[in-house]
Amino acid sequence: MSAYNKNKDPLPQDLLDNIRKTKLALKAPLETPIGEGFRSANVRLREEFKLYANVRPAISFLHNRRKTDKIDLVLIRENTEGLYVGVEHFIPIDNDPKAVAEASGIITRSGCRRIAKFTFDYAIKTGRKKITIVHKANILKALTGLFLETAMEVGKEYGNKLEIEERIVDNTAMQLVINPSQFNIILTTNMFGDILSDEIAGLVGGLGLAPGGNIGDEVAIFEAVHGTAPDIAGKGIANPTALYLASAMMLEHINENKMANTLINAVRKTLENKKNRTCDLGGDATTKDYTRLVINNLN
Repeated sequence: MSAYNKNKDPLPQDLLDNIRKTKLALKAPLETPIGEGFRSANVRLREEFKLYANVRPAISFLHNRRKTDKIDLVLIRENTEGLYVGVEHFIPIDNDPKAVAEASGIITRSGCRRIAKFTFDYAIKTGRKKITIVHKANILKALTGLFLETAMEVGKEYGNKLEIEERIVDNTAMQLVINPSQFNIILTTNMFGDILSDEIAGLVGGLGLAPGGNIGDEVAIFEAVHGTAPDIAGKGIANPTALYLASAMMLEHINENKMANTLINAVRKTLENKKNRTCDLGGDATTKDYTRLVINNLN
């Protein structure tokens, strides 16, 4: 918002030029006005750098003897198509200029093939064996039917290397609550992925533990996926874990796996003690206290 107030653009050109040069960025949450104002800076970044793959890992760091203790999954969402392309308009009727709102979802076979291949290659690279393709092809037969059809076709190219299944999105949402450990990698469309990834974050402790990566062929941007929280700014109670884990994802992306594992293990060790946790996780540590503990555990 400060960049918008200064330049009338939340993404100034010098920022975009810098990302294009380094091919990497670590991003904090960006505010998007609701209902009016400028378009989402997050969506613009994905479009600007063709960041077609959104990678959202979820791991159980908090152990409370529940079924959610065994979650270790990755949701991969197509990041540039679907309803989030922003093709929408109002249709006026009589004296009401907003009598009807109409939106179009756009999915291309090339986009489906690209995200499917990324996901299957990611599974092979990371040693994961099972992929669940999530859709709503029983109702949105063209829009998500094309996604399902193309992803299954790409899956055939991988022979018997991977177990590939498909599920309807509403059933997936229920099964994540009932038995999340049955999932290994979820591949889905833009809006479904946005919703399911927040559900998964809730299962492992909330958005404060949820990192994400937006990845294209040239540029990758990593982030804490939660939104801005101006109501708690400056109070020292914010949970910085998501940004730490996003940093670890960025290190993995540039093949600094040892450094990434060191950071992840420091977070894991810190969270083992309930007293070390920030208030959103049931502890009483301040942001600075928690950060200091993570630093001390970097060994």
